[in-house]
Amino acid sequence: MKDLYQVIDTVRITEKATLLQELNNEYVFQVDCNANKLEIKRAIEELFGKKVESVRTCNYAGKKKRNRRADAGRTANWKKAIVRLKEGESIDLI
Repeated sequence: MKDLYQVIDTVRITEKATLLQELNNEYVFQVDCNANKLEIKRAIEELFGKKVESVRTCNYAGKKKRNRRADAGRTANWKKAIVRLKEGESIDLI
């Protein structure tokens, strides 16, 4: 098992994430690319002390970036987790 603090990188606060939070009690996190749903669920439950109902994940490939040079670089690949909490639970992010 991974360390809990290595599983979750950051909280994603965007317009879509805020809408999911208000309507469906879902929170969006940027997580480690190698973390699976069970590790994400365990990390959220132990770090925030909340009960998790479900976890959905999405993998994103890094984008090509080129800054006026012939060689192109890439941004890092990343993984997003959408976590739905049980009814009546909430996380105070701000």
